[in-house]
Amino acid sequence: MKMAIISSQIKISCESLAGFPSMLRSPGHAPQPIVSRHVAVIGAGAAGLVTARELRREGHSVVVFERGDQVGGTWVYTQNVESDPIGVEPTRTRVHSSLYDSLRTNIPREAMGFRDYPFVPKDDPDRDPRRFPGHREVLMYLQDFTREFRIDELVRFETEVVRVRLAEEEEEEKWKIKSKQRSMGLELELELDEIFDAVVVCNGHFTQPRVAYIPGINDWPGKQMHSHNYRDPEPFRDQVVVLIGNSVSAFDISWELAGVAKEVHIAARTVIDGTFGKQPAYDNMWLHPMIKDVCEDGSVNFLDGSIVIANIILHCTGYEYHFPFLETNGIVTVDDNRVGPLYNHIFPPALAPRLSFVGLLWKAIPFPMFELQSKWIGGVLSNRFTLPSQEEMMEDVEAFYSSLETFGTPKRYTHCLGDNLVEYNNWLASQCGCPAFEDWRMQMFLVTIKSKLAHLESYRDEWEAQHLVLQAYEDFIKHTSEQVS
Repeated sequence: MKMAIISSQIKISCESLAGFPSMLRSPGHAPQPIVSRHVAVIGAGAAGLVTARELRREGHSVVVFERGDQVGGTWVYTQNVESDPIGVEPTRTRVHSSLYDSLRTNIPREAMGFRDYPFVPKDDPDRDPRRFPGHREVLMYLQDFTREFRIDELVRFETEVVRVRLAEEEEEEKWKIKSKQRSMGLELELELDEIFDAVVVCNGHFTQPRVAYIPGINDWPGKQMHSHNYRDPEPFRDQVVVLIGNSVSAFDISWELAGVAKEVHIAARTVIDGTFGKQPAYDNMWLHPMIKDVCEDGSVNFLDGSIVIANIILHCTGYEYHFPFLETNGIVTVDDNRVGPLYNHIFPPALAPRLSFVGLLWKAIPFPMFELQSKWIGGVLSNRFTLPSQEEMMEDVEAFYSSLETFGTPKRYTHCLGDNLVEYNNWLASQCGCPAFEDWRMQMFLVTIKSKLAHLESYRDEWEAQHLVLQAYEDFIKHTSEQVS
């Protein structure tokens, strides 16, 4: 059965759009003639794949540049790790994926999938039917999506984008892309310069480690590692580990480590239940406030005065946005993990619509958000939709930044969607003429958050909101029938 499904329209009342002032303005449709453009998409992960599909649907000519040898981006698991375990050495051998072997999704599969291609279990013993499946199942879903929509014919595999810059010699604003392609798996490399009308950056943001600053670390004798290079717990056997971070992945890794390590000490800025100290479910796990400093004798000193002699510090501290190939003469910058200025986290006003970004936002439901972002980009590039003027877009960006400052929000949280998830996605849908975000999808997301808070270790296997699953499948079946008819 063909799985291209159109989601039903469920009206959701939009509450305050605080934090997203640009959403208050809805640009109209353009009188300009519809055009087809030659567009480069950088990256063949989930964002790049759906972007390629939406651009082609809109009538554009598309080339997808993918450094790896298959689609999937960060969902392509590898045992390989980087030569620098902490991930800060510029000349290190780089590995794109940050997956660890046991990783499972933290969003239910029904809510996670693209809006018109549901992520449903397959009747195949080689597939993972769980509501929160492992990473291999997500990769296979993306491979299915690629085959269904013939996206692989648009992808240049083993092709690294070396430089993207404005093509100044062109009469119209265009982009020159320098790429480097490995030839038939050999050491030979083919370099190519090409001109594109537009570029969409979809290279992900789970590759460049963000590392905590620790006073005294240069004299500390232990080892450091970033979770980007964590694959399984075995190398930590019988070690005393200090893990920095309190994300879901940080806790997943800490539980794994507790099974083999001598001691696991988690340093976190905030905790869910406010309880520091020894964790009741474990004999060898403690929760601490952040690290104050470290010393030459191997000690790690925490802000509450506790001290641990540790072998390893594991940074589960997130990632930085990284676009080493992009040259914009300072128009687009990354400042304390704020990529800007960007109108609605997508278009830099001075370069719109010829340059755009998909997938920068976090604390989101990523795949359907990618889908809406790329629909909007495709329509703007074809002149079906119009953007506000450059000046109006900059005013909105500045108002957004001002609102963050008013609420004391650090720059590094600029792209944190969080409470604005529904409003943002519904605004995008309205610009594209698409149905609003499905209520069951958002409710699944909220139920999952609530379940995490109550049962952080077991929420993936204790799903109780079966009525939301039924609503999702009613939508899937209903619109499959509409598509067939």
